[in-house]
Amino acid sequence: MSHFSQIKTKIRNLESLQAALDDVGADWKPGPKSLRGYQGQIQAADVVIEQANGYDIGFRLNPDTQEYELVADLQYWKQPLSVDGFLNQITQRYAYHTVLRETSHQGFQVSEQANEQDGAIRLVLQRWGA
Repeated sequence: MSHFSQIKTKIRNLESLQAALDDVGADWKPGPKSLRGYQGQIQAADVVIEQANGYDIGFRLNPDTQEYELVADLQYWKQPLSVDGFLNQITQRYAYHTVLRETSHQGFQVSEQANEQDGAIRLVLQRWGA
């Protein structure tokens, strides 16, 4: 019997999560929205990625940890990347958007950005004083 799995993340900001999903080309829908699972099971999610096979992937805020969990029926995972590969890619882009958001609130701007050969992103930030 198949069922929904919840995978913990360290994702706390919905806007940065949505921007990360945009970056990786995920066709997501904002919630609250029903997440479709095995034998018509549904769960509510804050972000839903519909799959062609009728089994959705989503992110839902865990009220206890204030972190978004990946929710999916992993038996029906139909993405180009594995679950770990997908989460790694989302987590990197989430961190990127979180750094940009937080540093811009502090008056910083990106002066240089480079994608390293190992997949890392190097940012140089600057802030001009008055």
